[in-house]
Amino acid sequence: MAENDYDAFAAAYDADNEVNAWNAYYERPAILALVGEVAGLCVLDAGCGGGAHAAELIARGADVTGIDSSAGMLQIAQCRLEGRACLLQADLSDALPFEDQAFELILASLVLHYLPDWSGPLKEFNRLLPQGGRLVFSTHHPFMDHPSSGRDNYFETYTFDETWQRGEKQIAMRFWHRPLHAMFDAVKAAGFQIDIVSEPQPDPRARTLFPEAYRSLTTMPRFLFFSVVKT
Repeated sequence: MAENDYDAFAAAYDADNEVNAWNAYYERPAILALVGEVAGLCVLDAGCGGGAHAAELIARGADVTGIDSSAGMLQIAQCRLEGRACLLQADLSDALPFEDQAFELILASLVLHYLPDWSGPLKEFNRLLPQGGRLVFSTHHPFMDHPSSGRDNYFETYTFDETWQRGEKQIAMRFWHRPLHAMFDAVKAAGFQIDIVSEPQPDPRARTLFPEAYRSLTTMPRFLFFSVVKT
């Protein structure tokens, strides 16, 4: 079974993503709050998935382009957005098909932890932004990854595997753990200044809707959020 094969479970993943505690009541509201005002901005949604973040950005007045490596997820995004965004299949490990300084803001939601090396993608993001442009991204919190990985050395960059259940499908997932200092070093080496690092709390509505997840999210780190500026 191939790892991270979003095409194989795109519909099940997107349906769960719409309503679960981790995405709908934690990651998505947190990163969109960090993004802030976007009216009139050209925004790249890097790793747009089924388009949930893009839909909110468009509703706030942004001109959105979305990219994803999964054709299945892009098909869902196309149905959701109904032509209101430019959507392209692209891999963040490769050069991206856009001109220099094509965007004023880049959003990268829960995508960088799939990549073995951040240097190339972050340099591409830098190329696509003007001076003062922002990159806002979320990723696995390394303090979440390491205890469950079975590895001894937190300071290594390494892969670890999980099995997700979405509907009736079991999905093999592979992620990359990197220590906190490696994240900061990669961001700075790519020409960004760190503006905000956030460990947010979930939407208060999750307390009633998902009490077990709410207890987890309010007492243990799950994701880490960055707002960084091109210098």
